[in-house]
Amino acid sequence: MSIIQRLPQDTINRIAAGEVVERPASAIKELVENAIDAGATRIAISASQGGLSRILIEDNGSGMGPDDLQLAIERHATSKLKPQADGSWDLLHIQTLGFRGEALPSMGSVARLNIVSRVRGGEALAIEVDAGRVSPLRPAAFGLEHGARVELSDLFYATPARLKFMKSERAENMAITEEVRRQAMAHEHVGFELELDGKKTLKLYAEAAGFEGRLRRLAALLGADFGDNALLIDQQREGVRLSGYAGLPTFSRGNAAHQYLFVNNRPVRDKLLAGALRAAYADFLARDRHPLAALFLEIDPQDLDVNVHPAKAEVRFRDPNLVRGLIIGALKHALASAGHRAATTVAQTTLSSFRPQTMVQPLLNLNRPSPAHIAAVRPYLTPEASPFSPTARVEAPIADYPEPFYGVAEAEPESAVVEPAQTEAFPLGAARAQLHETYIIAQTIDGLVIVDQHAAHERLVYEEMKTAMAEGHVQSQALLIPDIVDLERDEVARLMARAKDLAEMGLTLEAFGPSSVLVREIPALLGDCDIAGLVRDLADDLSEHGELLALKERMAEICGDHACRHSVRSGRRLNAEEMNALLRQMEATPHSGQCNHGRPTYVELKLKDIERLFGRR
Repeated sequence: MSIIQRLPQDTINRIAAGEVVERPASAIKELVENAIDAGATRIAISASQGGLSRILIEDNGSGMGPDDLQLAIERHATSKLKPQADGSWDLLHIQTLGFRGEALPSMGSVARLNIVSRVRGGEALAIEVDAGRVSPLRPAAFGLEHGARVELSDLFYATPARLKFMKSERAENMAITEEVRRQAMAHEHVGFELELDGKKTLKLYAEAAGFEGRLRRLAALLGADFGDNALLIDQQREGVRLSGYAGLPTFSRGNAAHQYLFVNNRPVRDKLLAGALRAAYADFLARDRHPLAALFLEIDPQDLDVNVHPAKAEVRFRDPNLVRGLIIGALKHALASAGHRAATTVAQTTLSSFRPQTMVQPLLNLNRPSPAHIAAVRPYLTPEASPFSPTARVEAPIADYPEPFYGVAEAEPESAVVEPAQTEAFPLGAARAQLHETYIIAQTIDGLVIVDQHAAHERLVYEEMKTAMAEGHVQSQALLIPDIVDLERDEVARLMARAKDLAEMGLTLEAFGPSSVLVREIPALLGDCDIAGLVRDLADDLSEHGELLALKERMAEICGDHACRHSVRSGRRLNAEEMNALLRQMEATPHSGQCNHGRPTYVELKLKDIERLFGRR
């Protein structure tokens, strides 16, 4: 008797279902992608008991005729591939999302599957699959002129062992919602409705295709604040295009849950793309903060492998370094174009701190003032003595009114102070005062700005150091005794190929035999560091990413610490000229809206918001 045996067809189907249909959310993903491939502009999704009891998806796509309806539930039958002129089938140039002939038979093998479909001008037909058993076609009722309705009941009832690994209904509902949200982000021209256990949880109308429609869809899903604080991304390099929106550094979160990446409109979770996004924000966010982003990568399908994962949640690029460089470059360009702009939520948080609160016990009993208080205010009770009386205003000489307070005791020369009317027109306005020798108060045309002088100057110093490094002005420090670092042969070859780039960054290497390098000079900024560890990290970066990340990140971290120590400290008194000079330099410096740790450097309050605090609006 042969040891190797052929598996029966139903067992084969259940094994395939285990790869494609991991949970209810993955079944919904496959069915929604089928609807989008069919040209649907409206998709309604309904799920009960976390999707395990019932899933219903209805779309207004092109629908299927009787022949296609019977073929759709057969394995390895698909409308997504076409034969070539020579009779072969191109598996690399895939331009659709799913394979109808893979998902449907997999679902029908582990659940009860009912499909009703109609093509334009045809009659509605239905077909059922119950744990792999197919029923004949029959007429059915269908309310749309064309489209399909797919109902999946009792998921995994044919494989009860799988049910033990399902999570709670709440967890499955959250996974379903997240999957629908991702599909809705990728296809703004499609309207989506989601109903969970009889409750409508999501309703999105179709938007116009393009940047404006996409931003409206993202704002509907991620919140209106994202729409107000998102930067447009649109860059292209060697036939690869990156578009979408990314949040300002000051509009960040404590985790990476709000980062959405799409490749050819397919939602993916890719370590390369996530790492590139993190690297682009490395100069602007602390390690425990994460940017919000929805990025869409368009690439020739022949340069992409979407079949490395059964559920197509991961992809593989033919040239990953090109993709990584495009993402980092496009994001940095958008962040630089934002200038000193900070998130609007910073002002909203500040305003919420000013909400008036009822005092349980007043500090002063105004109904019964104390004798001491009466004696103190008596000189101001007569109209002639009050500086606010009409008579006093007319008769009081102008010299008696105090000049605007700029935080210094010394008077400034007239030539050194810019006229307020001239400086208010600037985005950050004219300096009016300094509070607690830390915060600059500036007046703009339509509000006021509060600047943290230390955080702002820290960013300015850091940007100056970055510019010097980018122009090659990196001082190197020669080692008294050169270090020898042992590596693999291919690692030595990669480092020597980038020896010129390393020398420009202050690190001088020479080949020392086939499997070692000699380190003669290191960047002076690094000081006393683990040279061997740094070289090995650089070799790993070149092997994995093709970038010299270890040296760049280490030098950026040191520059940040240096900028923090050598910037204007809190507690230093500034005069009007110094404060206005700081404001003008902030306006001219990219990324000055946040410090090196991602915190805002200024808060802007509009006059209408201030008036609202005092009940004037």
